[in-house]
Amino acid sequence: MYSAFLRVFFSITGICLAGIANAQDSLSREAPRMADGMRANGKIYVVVGVLIIILSGLFIYLIRLDRKISRLEKTMK
Repeated sequence: MYSAFLRVFFSITGICLAGIANAQDSLSREAPRMADGMRANGKIYVVVGVLIIILSGLFIYLIRLDRKISRLEKTMK
């Protein structure tokens, strides 16, 4: 039963990976148009800025949370 499950799992995984690889190959022939348009309009810098703000906020939150958890662990001992 277990080996049959593994065969089916790996077969489906192989088919999916082959489909993904084929889809990426067909996309590589075309030039990305969205990035050129956003860069020409100057909107790409807004997107990058927003991403940097969001990621820095997440990192600051994680650092503060780690410090609070460390402080709680020290008081529990």
